[in-house]
Amino acid sequence: MKESVISQEDAAAETSRRRILPSGWALIPYISAITVLLLSINQLFNIGFFVNYTFLSNQYSYIIAGFLLPLIFLLWPAFSGSPKRSVPIYDAILAVVMMGICFYFAAISEQILDEGWEYAAPDQAIYMSYLFWALIFECTRRAGGTAIFVIVVVVSFYPLVADVMPGPISGAAATLSDTAIFHTMSSESVLGIPLRAFTNLVIGFLVFGVALQYTGGGKFFIDFSFALLGHVRGGPAKVAIFSSGLMGSMSGSVITNVLTTGVLSIPAMRRVGFSRAYAGGVEACASTGGVLMPPIMGATAFIMATFLEIPYIDIAIAAIIPSALYFFGLFIQIDAYAAKNDLKGLPKAELPSIRKTLKEGWHFIAVFAVLVWLLIFLKQESVAPFYATGLLILINQIFPYSRWGWKELKQFIHGTASLFAELAGILCGVGLIVGALALTGMSGTIANDLIFLAGGNPLILLLMGALTSFILGIGMTVTAAYIFLAISLAPAVISAGLDPLAVHLFILYWGMLSFITPPVALGAFAAATIAGAKPMETGVEAMKLGSIIYFIPFFFVLNPALILQGEWSEILKVVGTAMIGIWLIASALQGYLAWVGKLDIHPQGKWFIRAAILIAGLALAMPGGGLVPIEDIQLKILAVMLAVPAIIIVLFTNKKSSTIRNA
Repeated sequence: MKESVISQEDAAAETSRRRILPSGWALIPYISAITVLLLSINQLFNIGFFVNYTFLSNQYSYIIAGFLLPLIFLLWPAFSGSPKRSVPIYDAILAVVMMGICFYFAAISEQILDEGWEYAAPDQAIYMSYLFWALIFECTRRAGGTAIFVIVVVVSFYPLVADVMPGPISGAAATLSDTAIFHTMSSESVLGIPLRAFTNLVIGFLVFGVALQYTGGGKFFIDFSFALLGHVRGGPAKVAIFSSGLMGSMSGSVITNVLTTGVLSIPAMRRVGFSRAYAGGVEACASTGGVLMPPIMGATAFIMATFLEIPYIDIAIAAIIPSALYFFGLFIQIDAYAAKNDLKGLPKAELPSIRKTLKEGWHFIAVFAVLVWLLIFLKQESVAPFYATGLLILINQIFPYSRWGWKELKQFIHGTASLFAELAGILCGVGLIVGALALTGMSGTIANDLIFLAGGNPLILLLMGALTSFILGIGMTVTAAYIFLAISLAPAVISAGLDPLAVHLFILYWGMLSFITPPVALGAFAAATIAGAKPMETGVEAMKLGSIIYFIPFFFVLNPALILQGEWSEILKVVGTAMIGIWLIASALQGYLAWVGKLDIHPQGKWFIRAAILIAGLALAMPGGGLVPIEDIQLKILAVMLAVPAIIIVLFTNKKSSTIRNA
């Protein structure tokens, strides 16, 4: 087959917002990515590339920013109509200026710390801070979009007017110059938690995710899923759950996940009888859940570890049961839908051979196992992904069917550079939000104001948190929404006596819901494009399919046993009842209960049956006592009283109908 003139990375850029750099310029992303990787390895492994010299923490952050932020001006055009295959002179100037500012601050980083320039700086540093602040705005706009850009601009200027704002949102005021130097030189704004997490933890995992994609990890997970589940009823939809869960775990991006696995799973679902909207909804839900699946959960989980000051692996372990419950509920819904509508799987003859698939891709599973071993048993979370990436590439080069040449290596480095730059631009913008709250003192007082507004009721605080997380998730990235709420809302909820890790996971889960909930269900809309379905209709299907995720955060925040906190006997009991409850909830939503049959036994009566089983499922899954005014045993008795009669009625009616049909 004749090779296309446009490379894979160029084709991807053509369909995205990224610019295809002309020769000469094209070398810059490769240099930046390699330099950042070497600097990161030097810093984390303490190799000592620079003899008798160790970077200060702020100096290291400035240098990383100096190599990545200029890429945004080169790779992302200023406007949709800007040139896609040439770099305008103004973008070249902006890139050079941004690099110059970052290296200026890196050069004076020791003075900044020794002389406290974040509170009182010389004029030259103030002017450079103004320029840096403005350029970060533009980086955020290009990398993250208009919505997050507007939020970042408004909040970052908030210290100028904080003293004249109404009570709950008032704070200490600051001058323009004081705000500028605090944003650019303090350890609580641009150089704060988001960028620190990126430079110390996220870089390695991003490289590992890109390496998995470019070594064929995505194809392996899809083939493996088809080989295992493609032939069962509703098989292609179950394939989407399995493959998207694995793929999403390593990519950390809902949209990337949809566009990677959806191009294969959605047509296969359509072929066995799923509607366009339903197929798109399945893929959107599966891709969203993938980002919540350990061991790699995207950048937000690493930032959470920095906020909570706990090892990242503690968060990954805590997320195992909630993510498993979500995928279990999704699986039950799809199985029930397929059974109710008599949807078959694909012929086995058309599916990949599981033996051949494992023979060619066993190393992906092995590398995952090594990564988990390094994380859990050796506690090497900062360096583990580098070891795993090196092992993956080494094994990949052994096999002739997946070995990289220069072209594939270039694609890998370019993909790494793009991902680094995009995330760095967004996180620097989010850092401005963190800095504004810190400078005004609101990060310390807003929790008390929220407790006052909620009347001290933790359940109302949780509902406020759920609604706020969802709304912020519409206009901001999940990471940005999480950081904002981790500063403002989480302390208030935690002070009410709830588990800190459970509260932070609660915020993360509800921020993810915007990807499958209209009116801005971005994950569902991306899937609708592939499926050829109406975006809003696909969003509604995704919301119905993924509805169990609306409940799961409340389950684990009310009983941390679901995030593996507590005695094992309690954990096993709570997980067991939660699984049965979610099975009933998912079955009621689809109108089919395994081993019982269709629940729609009567045109009017079906709603009573489904409602009884749904409420019974909620009563089983919901932990009683504590903040819940009903004791656990009372909830379980209620579940039995509702579910057993409903199931008996359905069994009797279905058996009677079957007898009549066979007579």
